[in-house]
Amino acid sequence: MGRWRDGRAKLVVHADGHGGSGYGEGAEGSAVTVPLELATSFRARTRGLLGRDGIDGAILLSPASSIHTFRMRFAIDVAYLDRKLNVLNVHTVKPGRLTLPRLRARHVLESDAGTMAGWGLRPGARVTVEESTRLS
Repeated sequence: MGRWRDGRAKLVVHADGHGGSGYGEGAEGSAVTVPLELATSFRARTRGLLGRDGIDGAILLSPASSIHTFRMRFAIDVAYLDRKLNVLNVHTVKPGRLTLPRLRARHVLESDAGTMAGWGLRPGARVTVEESTRLS
C-alpha cells in the first residue's frame, strides 16, 4: 500500500477479514466492490461530504482518526480503519456531531447511513483499495 492521491478508486470489502484474492468464490471468499473517492490532501479531507445530498459508494479520508458532521445534510455510516485497513469500528453519525479520535485509527471511511452493513463492513473485516490507473 503506497501513498494515495485524491481521486477515484475501488473499495473492496473482504467480509471474511482475510483480504485474499477469492473474489466471488462463495461466502468464505466473497468480496464486495464499491466506488470510492480518495480524500488525501488537507483540502479534500476538509471538504469531505460537505454540501452534498449523498454519495455513490464511499469516501476514504486519509490520514484521519475522527470526523465531524457539522453543516452536513444527511446521516452517514463511519468506519475507522487501522494502518493495515482492518475495520476497528463502524457506527452511524447524524448531522451536527463531532466524533472523538479513535485509538489506532489511521483512515476514516464514510458512506450514506445504512449502506456499510449491506457491504458486510463490520469490526474485524478487512478492506483493500484498488486505485484507478491514470495517464499523465
